[in-house]
Amino acid sequence: MKHLISIYDLSAEQINNIFNLSKTLKSQQKEGLEHHHLKGKTLGMIFTKSSTRTRISFEAGMYQLGGSALFLSSSDIHLGRGETIKDTAKVLSRYLDGIMIRTYKHSDVEELAKHADIPVINGLTDLMHPCQALADIFTMIEVKGSLKGRKLAYIGDGNNVANSLIHICTKLGIDISIATPKGYECNSMVIHESFKEANISGSKVTITQSVQEAVSNSDVVYTDTWVSMGQEDEKEERIQIFSPYKVTKDVMSMAKPDAVFMHCLPAYREYEVSEEVIDGPQSVVLDQAENRLHVQKAVMTLLINPQPLPCFQ
Repeated sequence: MKHLISIYDLSAEQINNIFNLSKTLKSQQKEGLEHHHLKGKTLGMIFTKSSTRTRISFEAGMYQLGGSALFLSSSDIHLGRGETIKDTAKVLSRYLDGIMIRTYKHSDVEELAKHADIPVINGLTDLMHPCQALADIFTMIEVKGSLKGRKLAYIGDGNNVANSLIHICTKLGIDISIATPKGYECNSMVIHESFKEANISGSKVTITQSVQEAVSNSDVVYTDTWVSMGQEDEKEERIQIFSPYKVTKDVMSMAKPDAVFMHCLPAYREYEVSEEVIDGPQSVVLDQAENRLHVQKAVMTLLINPQPLPCFQ
């Protein structure tokens, strides 16, 4: 791996390497064992979209790895205010050991990675959210064990989270069903790429408008906010369109009896999910949130650390 821009760029082996290291780092952190794989390294964190989990998990993760992180908001640097992405990438490459960027346009992240001489990590774009998808499937492994024969159902808006989930599921052979209202499907390029991957991995992909079809026999039921950043003007319209896609106790009953509920947070209770589901015994949303830390530490270590780790020698 040189960068983490999209799950589609990774092989199944690379994804499993991330998971293996995530497990080791999580265990070391829980046991209070020092794991300073990035001692003396610095990560620049560019934010044009605010975040709770992304900022804290990357910043705390770099500290736990022995490095440091710099928070760079749109008012702190000249990116987008007169300086080109190319020039920003070249300059930051002289100062830093890695860049994490959370922004709107996916093409901006691709452009940054094209010109950077250091690793670039996509912390979120309007098209993709690879770090979240990695944390989600790592959580699924912890909860369900083997991924073989598992099914993940995603309900709601075919957004960046859904795009990255369909990529990672088809890479790893997990069946995935996506239920969205008409006109709110996942990106067509992503769907095309994922069907190609599914033919290789044996994953089954279902694209539907039916909640029941998607959730039936699933091991995981997943949803996300109906109104993402930048869509605030569409809020009332979206609430009406997506209301049949709310995850309730009745929806969870369509899945396997031991199915778990996932949400990438922040969640808007009684909109996309009922309180009794997200706060209930089937919910693993806090495990997902925590695992952002461990998975991103693994990603940063594998990208920034120039020496092979003992577990991969």
